[in-house]
Amino acid sequence: MLNIFRALEFLGLSVWLGSDIFLSFVVAPGAFRVLAPNRDQAGAIVGFALTKMHLLGIACGVAILLLRLLRTKSFASLAAAPGLCVMLMVLLTAVSQIAVTPKMAALRTQMGSIQATAADSPLLAEFGKLHQISVTLESGVLLAGIACIFLMVRELATK
Repeated sequence: MLNIFRALEFLGLSVWLGSDIFLSFVVAPGAFRVLAPNRDQAGAIVGFALTKMHLLGIACGVAILLLRLLRTKSFASLAAAPGLCVMLMVLLTAVSQIAVTPKMAALRTQMGSIQATAADSPLLAEFGKLHQISVTLESGVLLAGIACIFLMVRELATK
């Protein structure tokens, strides 16, 4: 049973990281390339996918932490490096979903069309700042996830 829990931990982390990589390097660039004349539509698709990815990531993170707890029967496993990486990933994802994504959506609504908004618009400038924060948060999730995989493998090798 412990191997099943460990395998499910790895699966949860793989699904989360895979979705992040797929959205960042396939869906987002593809949407903006295919829908190049209509960047607003591409942005709407990426925004929709980002919200779903965030919810999936948070669910995976909670599942990973619960599985670690069930497998080890110790809260100390949550304070070990892999558990802390997962908690950081959940925190960064939650901040992005709760604090950044809604503000970006509100700005998108206020502007009506990002594509048609004047380059010197303060709304567009704010949107750009939030977009950079979003990218930074997602990069943090990705880096913490890669570190977590390494730490989980190392943890397994020392047993």
